[in-house]
This record gives sequence, C-alpha cells and structure tokens, in this order.
Amino acid sequence: MIQSHPQEGTYLPIEEHGIIGDLHTVALVGTNGTIDWCCLPAFDAPSVFGALLDAEKGGFFSIAPRPTPAMRHKQYYLPETNILITRFFTHEGVGEVTDFMPIQPAKEPIEHHRIVRAVRIVQGQLTLELSCRPAFNYARDTHTLALSERGVIFHNGALSLGLFASTPLEEDGHGGVASTFLLQQDHWAYFLLESSGEHESEPPHFSHTQYQKLLQETKDYWRTWLAQCRYQGRWREMVQRSALALKLLTYAPTGALVAAPTTSLPESLGGERNWDYRYTWVRDSALTIHSLLTLGFHEEAEAFVSWMRARAAEVQEEGSLQTMYTIHGGHDMTESTLDHLDGYRQSRPVRIGNGAYQQLQLDITGEFLDGVYVYTRKRGVYYGGWLYVIRLLNWLEKNWQGGDEGIWEVRGGRRAFVHSRVMCWVAFDRAIRIAQEQSLPAPLDEWRATRDTIYTDIMEHGWNEEKQSFVQYYGSEAVDASALLISLTRFTAETDPRMVRTIERIQRELMHEPHVFRYRENAADDGLQGVEGMFSICSFWLVEALTRAGKLEEARQNLDQMLTYANHLGLYSEEVGPLGEALGNFPQAFTHLALISACHALDHALGEASSNQS
Repeated sequence: MIQSHPQEGTYLPIEEHGIIGDLHTVALVGTNGTIDWCCLPAFDAPSVFGALLDAEKGGFFSIAPRPTPAMRHKQYYLPETNILITRFFTHEGVGEVTDFMPIQPAKEPIEHHRIVRAVRIVQGQLTLELSCRPAFNYARDTHTLALSERGVIFHNGALSLGLFASTPLEEDGHGGVASTFLLQQDHWAYFLLESSGEHESEPPHFSHTQYQKLLQETKDYWRTWLAQCRYQGRWREMVQRSALALKLLTYAPTGALVAAPTTSLPESLGGERNWDYRYTWVRDSALTIHSLLTLGFHEEAEAFVSWMRARAAEVQEEGSLQTMYTIHGGHDMTESTLDHLDGYRQSRPVRIGNGAYQQLQLDITGEFLDGVYVYTRKRGVYYGGWLYVIRLLNWLEKNWQGGDEGIWEVRGGRRAFVHSRVMCWVAFDRAIRIAQEQSLPAPLDEWRATRDTIYTDIMEHGWNEEKQSFVQYYGSEAVDASALLISLTRFTAETDPRMVRTIERIQRELMHEPHVFRYRENAADDGLQGVEGMFSICSFWLVEALTRAGKLEEARQNLDQMLTYANHLGLYSEEVGPLGEALGNFPQAFTHLALISACHALDHALGEASSNQS
C-alpha cells in the first residue's frame, strides 16, 4: 500500500510539536506522529525532513495509526528528560510512539546521528502506518533508495540515511518507503534512522535489548544533567523544561547556542518576516551566561564563554564583534531564498542564511561585556581576554555616537536607537567594574568620562517629555519594548520615575494582556511589509521590569498568564498570534532564557516580601 503524508498539503500548527535532539541537531515531532523538520548532520545543515516548510515536497517521517474521526492524541516528555511520547487513542486501542536521539556530547563535529522511534500498543490493537520520505538538501537533490532485509538506505552523494525497521518496508513510488502493520497489546515495533555521511552502509541492526539500553542511557543522561539545576522555587517545572530545551539547542562541539533550530517560520501568516535562526547571536550572550550560572549549569556557561572568547580574539584592531556567527564560529551567513518551497502555510520567502550578520548593531558590545562581567565575577579574566576587551572599547569609544540597525535588526536604515545607546553605556560600565574588581590596567578616567557622556546623552535625547517615556530612537515618538531593559541593565534605578512611566506607557501602547509587542509597525518604520505577532520575550521582560519596580502582584499575574501560552510541552516559539497560536521560529532560546530570568527574579522578590511580612 502506497502511503502519503498523513496531512498531505496541510500544516500542523507550530505549537503542535515537540523536539528531540542529540546536542548536534534536533528533530521536530508533531502530535500526529510525524517528524517534519530535521537537518543533518548539524543545526545549520540542509534539511532532510522539511515538510514544515513545504507539506508536499519537503520530506517527512510519520508513524501513526490509520486516522479515524474519533482518534485523539496526547504528547508529553518522560519526566526530567527530552524523551518524547506521542499517544494515540482510538476505540480499537491505545498506542504510543517513543522518540529520542541518543546523546552525543562529542567535542568534534560528527556524521553519525540516530533517531530512535519505538511503537508500543498499550491497550487493544492498532493498525499503524509508517511513511519515510526524505527530501535531501532542502528538497533540491534527488536520491537513490535500496531496500534490504533490515530496512532501506537513502543516498544522495553527500549524505546517507539508513533506516532499520522491524516491519516489512516497500517503496512508495515517491522516493520513500511505507509499511502497514498490526500490533496487539504489549507488542512493539522498532525503527532506527541513522545518518552516515557520504558513505553508504547497511541499515543498522536494532533489537529490543539495544532499544532498552539506548533508552536507559538517554534517560540517565538527561536526569543526571538536570540534577545540577539549583532552582527549586515557584514555577520549577517550567524553568526546568526551559533548561532542557536550551540544552537541546546547544551545539556540543563549540558550546554555541542556536537562537532556534528552524528557519522561516513566519511572524505572520503569509508575510515576508521569515528568518533563519539557526545561528548564534552575540546579543544572547549575557542572558545565556546569567541564566546558566543562576541555574547551576557551570559547564555549559564555561563552554559558551569559550565560544565568545574565540569570537573576540578574531576582532581586528579597528573593528567590533559581528552581530552573529555560525555554530562553528564562521562569519559568513549569506542570505538566499528557496523559491521552490511554498513556506509554512504559504508564507514566503523561505530563507537560508541571515543578512543581518552584515549589519552594524552597536548594542552587542554591551551584551558581550555584560556576559563577561557576570562570568568573570566567578572565574576572573585572563590577560589575553582583557586585551580584547580594551580593543573593543577603543573601537566603541570612536563609534558609539553613530546610527545602527539596532536590536530588532531593522532593514529601514540606521538610526540612533536608544537601546543601542544604553548598551554602549553598559559596555563601559561593565568594563570599569571588571577593571576595578580585579585590579586590571585600564584608562578608567577616560572610560568613566565616556560612560557619563553616554548617560547624559540618553537622558537628554532618548526621553520624550510629551510621551513621558523612553522612545525607540532619538527624535522618535515610537514606544519600544526594548526600553524595558533599561532598568534590567541597571542604567536607571529600578523605581526611577522615568522608568516607571516608561513601563506604564508600554503597557498602554504595546500590551495586549499579558502579551507585549516589540513596537507598532505603523509608528516605527522597520523597512518591512506586514505585521507581526506579540513577542514572548518582551512579555517576560515586562514581568521582570515590574518585579524590579516592586509591582509584584502585577508581575505575578502577567507571568502566570504567560505560562498558559506555552505549548502542551512547555515550549515557546518567538511570538504569539492573535488567537494564541505560535508564530515565528520554534522553540526560541531567547524566550526561554527570558522566562528563566523572570521566574528567578520574581520568585526571589516574592520570597523577600514574604520574609519581610513575617
């Protein structure tokens, strides 16, 4: 029987997915039992399963019961792991598919990656259908297919995939294989997909004993890793799930954290705001390091700092950091479009690469040095590293007064963005603190003078008296959610009247409770057409800003509401749409980092308030 995609031509909602991974790449698994996104052998490699971006030709790997109108499904993770269970409920029986990728914490890039899929009938009996139809190189390349007694080999010259199946496979006539099989209660079927680089090989043998061994090893890895987490406060489960998601988005060979493992999932359906997030932004550095150290994950923080230190060492004498880098530390992310793909629900273009790497974003030096400051308070700074800091500040001292593309990577021209100016202030402030605390040689008088000049400049030109708010850029009337970071960076006192009024203005103009927009497109030209959803990271920034301003009840209400907008597994995409749907790339690391920071800050503040009352 020839199989087709279980929802041929349709798209499972973004939020109806979980992720599994092996610290080199991930796979997205839908609640319908379909893997519709996976890039091999790394996050930023071409996709082999890409039905998320083109349901007809993108490629997929599905295992599910024959669909019936009454069928229901549930999806959950085994506690304290990234092992995913998808359950199907029918009148005939109940079945479950267990999905995971055995962990490979290798310090070098590797070719061999495995996806384990096991089917068990919990009750009754079920007829299940398997369909595996890879589409190599973003569905641009053809491949050969060779069936054997163990399974099938898919090969396209650059990559080979071997699929072991405990059930008979047949060609489906579309470059894939299919299988229909009946399972009784307590019976199992096993499937192992393994990539092996450009060399063809027989599908690996896979037994029940091997499955149980890999399953136990994977359970042990995740639970041992999560046991390091020091956070035991309110919202513990959400914080731990965020930590587990962030670990999945970490590239083991370098310690780099991808912003998200997907590309071109739209910020609004049918719009052009579709970007490739499979890279590492310097901007995420401070929040990443702070969150990891706060939770107790010192090894991951150390690895990420090493990655950042290597990027700083590459800076030329008269230059700054690049906005983003590849997970391998590469500098080139030339942007192009895949015009043969329809895009998620016909949202085009589908992009690979990200042209923002060529932008000037003055804020990143501040974020970088804030991360360095957080880390060096515990570990100190090396002489060589300090020379890089001095080099960065020498460049920033000459360039901070210019315009840039800012935190939101606008494509409508450079401006004097307030957030960029604030982070320039942070850069000098943190460098001064590091030098003082560690008695390092530095032109402190010069740095202090520049820091103070930036402060006065922002207060005179970044504040709009009529709006009673900090605004997006000098001379603007547009309100921007990045202003919430002003108090979080300690540029102002947390209860400074200007900060409090800015929070209130953001709530009036940008908030759709509990969500916060970045800015209103009609008030701030970003060079792009269309609209976008509400940014979850901004909503968590608001929670933390309210917390620091002493508005704990309001902060708690907003946080509790925001937590209801996670998907069924506790995962967040970049944005939330008008109907509560997930929009943008998924899951987004920056959102989960902000969640951790907000939960930690509010939990600490509530604890202190309770102690003061008693």
